[in-house]
Amino acid sequence: MTDREPVDQPSGTSAAGRVTADHSRRNFLTLAGAAGLGAAATGWALSPEAFAATAAPSAATGGRTAAPTFTPIRPPATPLAVRSPYLSTWLATDNLPGTWPTFWTGRITAMAGIAQIDGTAYVFLGNPTLPNTNPLPTMRQVNLTVTGTSSVYTLEEAGVRVVVTFFSPVEPGDQRRQSTPLSYVSATAKSVDGRSHQVGLHFDISGEWGYGDTSAEITWEQTDIGSGANRLINLNYTPANPTVLAESNDMASWGTMVWTTQHRPGLTHQIGEDNVVRARVVGGGALDNTIDTAKPRAIDDRWPVFAFHLDLGSVRSATEPMVISIGHVREPAVSYLTKPLAPRWKAYFPAWQDMVAFFHSDWSAASKRAAALNNRISGAAGRAGGTQYAALVATALRQAYAGTEQVTGPDGTAWAFLKEISSDGNMSTVDVTYPCMPVFLYLDPAYLAAILEPILQYAETGGWPKQFAEHDLGAHYPNADGHNDGNEEDMPVEESANMLIMSAAYLQRADAAAATTFATTHYAILKQWSDYLVGNALDPGYQNQTDDFTGFIAHSVNLALKGIVGIGAMSVVATTAGRSADAAHYLGVARDYIGQWVTKSTDTGGKHLKLAYDQDGTWSLKYNGYADKLLGLGLVPTTVAAEEARWYLARAGTYGVPLDIRHTYTKADWEMWTAAWLSDQPKITSRLIQGLYTFGNTTPSRVPFSDWYDTATDRQSGFQARPTVGGFFALLTV
Repeated sequence: MTDREPVDQPSGTSAAGRVTADHSRRNFLTLAGAAGLGAAATGWALSPEAFAATAAPSAATGGRTAAPTFTPIRPPATPLAVRSPYLSTWLATDNLPGTWPTFWTGRITAMAGIAQIDGTAYVFLGNPTLPNTNPLPTMRQVNLTVTGTSSVYTLEEAGVRVVVTFFSPVEPGDQRRQSTPLSYVSATAKSVDGRSHQVGLHFDISGEWGYGDTSAEITWEQTDIGSGANRLINLNYTPANPTVLAESNDMASWGTMVWTTQHRPGLTHQIGEDNVVRARVVGGGALDNTIDTAKPRAIDDRWPVFAFHLDLGSVRSATEPMVISIGHVREPAVSYLTKPLAPRWKAYFPAWQDMVAFFHSDWSAASKRAAALNNRISGAAGRAGGTQYAALVATALRQAYAGTEQVTGPDGTAWAFLKEISSDGNMSTVDVTYPCMPVFLYLDPAYLAAILEPILQYAETGGWPKQFAEHDLGAHYPNADGHNDGNEEDMPVEESANMLIMSAAYLQRADAAAATTFATTHYAILKQWSDYLVGNALDPGYQNQTDDFTGFIAHSVNLALKGIVGIGAMSVVATTAGRSADAAHYLGVARDYIGQWVTKSTDTGGKHLKLAYDQDGTWSLKYNGYADKLLGLGLVPTTVAAEEARWYLARAGTYGVPLDIRHTYTKADWEMWTAAWLSDQPKITSRLIQGLYTFGNTTPSRVPFSDWYDTATDRQSGFQARPTVGGFFALLTV
């Protein structure tokens, strides 16, 4: 991980920085302010659609509200289609109409939604305009409900309510479904004034979803998938000149963008220039089922869009949902030591068309599974930390999983890779995997093992030359090229302890057979790293560590704690592998070291721990205490934990506790790790939850949840959209 300036947000021109003759149709509204703050609501366990219906204003009051409501939080940015590192589109403002959705970087990934109501067109999604036309009227958003897997917008106008749901499934323990790089968009309409209305719904996407440079050419086609009642119509496009296993502005430079819905009466489609396609709908007509033949052409050359329109006819009661699947399909997915690896879904489907057909037909069942998962998570989180904590884990789930993707490893087993999003793009960074570990431990420990496997195997057989654990598997996603020359961002104690702690945590949650196999297979490399820690962890030298934006540090108290817990973690590995003597040895070393650590790290005032052994009068969050509690090692004395809790409580502000004495910024993941570590000290746990919730709910930094923010200004300090928010689940693992 490396320090980096925040990604600039577009204002006045598009996220791509383009200025064209018709640039106004791509303008981004200024994303500032924090209007419409929502509170966590009772009734949060209702389905999103049910809550949206109860939250919406009634026709009796004229259907008017001053501002939309948000349940259970107003997210900094709302996930729309968020499923993988390359399918990651968000809405960085409160209201669905009026602003274009964007990729996590802030680059526009345009999606437009237009409702025809009794002959008048209203925008309900995006910011489409037409030349020589007054701004199109918009529907009024009355509610946004966010769950772990869905973002549900309720809008009203002219006596009609439209509910638009963006649903990105999370499927713990199901490789076939979790490896599918697709998401759902669905919409329903109903009358809210007791009268019937003629309604049509239009959706389109631009070529911007499929490539990171709008001057690049794309080509497209329309195909049917399946037959009979289940026949699907698919509009897809690809780069005309793809570069396999490469990126353009963090977007894949190869692969196919798919946009699919079911054939049904009243459905029409069209691929063509945005102004031409949308003008048909605004003018009250259907699409003409034609495919623009002027291809390939640049994304910004007359802006080709891919559109569906459904004429719902006369509407009174709620309609059957219009369901569209959207996704980005790549073959190969990544490379490992120059070998291309297939996406894991290829183990289940011969072609992407088969995968799309399965995914689309699975929508109803997937919705039920998601409702059960969301209720399980929100219920457990509510019991562990209250409604604000439940809101935080809801915002984190899709973001955490979408930073990863599954592939088939060289031996045919399931592997997973993680992208270090928005910092430096590394491949499977160990100290980015470490903070997001809790979400996988809570929902799917085998998924964590799938992420760890390529990291372990590279050190064992791939040519990694150093005694301690590697920092990452490659300088940039999607290529795990390794660092056989040893030239990387070394974090010796950090990464070695991270790998040991994550391995031990997995072993404690895996079934016995899987745990034994993992521990014995990787025993030698884990022991090597543990022995490195025995020699270096008690008093770390001048080393880098995961919070590298703070700089190298010598004698770090928190890093020493991590290393000592890492040694203790080796006792868990050894026990699982049947090495009782080793288990006793490493646990004994950890216990000896922790006693010395307490002495070395206690400030002369005796009321807290220092930042570094040689820096009296300093302090920092000792979030690595969470790992001790997670593994049940019992190394950190309870009296020390209680002292730290009191110290942090006295320094907590509106938006949380600073990371250390040197700055006012903090890390969101470490706030929740600290809350979990000190969960038997409810005052500080509650305060940390409240601080992070308040930041998320009020920050004017409208980016996918930042894990590095300033506790004094309520603003992002850096980073966004990273899977590290999986650390919000820490309280559910202890």
